[in-house]
Amino acid sequence: QLQASGGGLVQPGGSLRLSCAASGFTLDYYNVGWFRQVPGKGREGVACISKGEDITYYLDSVKGRFTISRDKAKNTVYLQMSSQKPENTAVYYCATVYGCTENAIEIPINWGRGTLVTVSS
Repeated sequence: QLQASGGGLVQPGGSLRLSCAASGFTLDYYNVGWFRQVPGKGREGVACISKGEDITYYLDSVKGRFTISRDKAKNTVYLQMSSQKPENTAVYYCATVYGCTENAIEIPINWGRGTLVTVSS
């Protein structure tokens, strides 16, 4: 089971770190992605990290501002979000994915519950 947490209200320009914790399995054996969804739109892939940690992918609009990382000891993947913009407001989800390349996130396998991020002054 995956559980995303760490969402909340942040001002434009601020930072927030999301966590994706796994229970019942070792997250380090899987490629992991972060996705987001706003009402009325489909889920959008934001970032992913390969199981070997040697590959990461970022949506163009978040490059240089978001960083995905792992903590093996805590069985958790993080999404550090900096220089937040109002358009980043969404429910953020993490998922294990079939693949993670430098250019794309491949098909999600196992979704976790989302966490709401609101960027507003």
